[in-house]
Amino acid sequence: MSSFEYYLKTERKCSHNTALKYVTNFKKIIRIAYANDWIDKDPFFNWKAKLKIIEREFLCNEEIQAMVTKDLHATRLDQVRDIFIFCCFTGLAYADLKKLSNEDIVTGIDVERWIKIKRTKTDTRSNIPILPTAQSILDKYQNSPDILNSNILLPVLSNQKMNAYHKETADLCEINKNLTFHIARHTFATTVTLTNGVSIESVSKMLGHKSLRTTQHYAKILDRKVSDDMQKITLAFYRKKGG
Repeated sequence: MSSFEYYLKTERKCSHNTALKYVTNFKKIIRIAYANDWIDKDPFFNWKAKLKIIEREFLCNEEIQAMVTKDLHATRLDQVRDIFIFCCFTGLAYADLKKLSNEDIVTGIDVERWIKIKRTKTDTRSNIPILPTAQSILDKYQNSPDILNSNILLPVLSNQKMNAYHKETADLCEINKNLTFHIARHTFATTVTLTNGVSIESVSKMLGHKSLRTTQHYAKILDRKVSDDMQKITLAFYRKKGG
């Protein structure tokens, strides 16, 4: 098993976490074989997996506003920027955004418009109230020629193209982060919801996570930010005191 992990990391150029996911999936098959006596012993008996904690990037309020207010002269960049901002305020993953249709928009218990969609990745349900920023983007594209004769709500390009355009947008907006589509989902979880006091249980439900543990990683990121901010206050306080 260790040799297989080594092969994935060297020959297949997988990152540590990706390699462990492949091995863990293989482990499930081996456990079935062992339980049915198709193999004599479990080769995973002494193998332990330990994922590395990855710091997920997200946009702060200032960076979101920089994107929203930036005058982008190219139509393609304007469109991709709108789609990105829509995801910052809904938390939708690319696969779910691409299939978002009229059937996924419902009236919630608060008589407001909600997105209720089954996630492609996990087959779980995401229930997301539509914030005004997201609604304004839906309104902007409701008569778009790209989607006029379809049931799809937004003109979503391929993930590869969109990520390429995001890098252009980041440069124009002077955002020094490797902007990818998934950062929008992280931004929704952190800057838009958790930072503004939305409970982690509600965020987990909106993101369509199967386990609260998946959502808790975002809370850890915010704890680190709180710690960094408090250290700045401590330094500022002692400088004043010293002066």
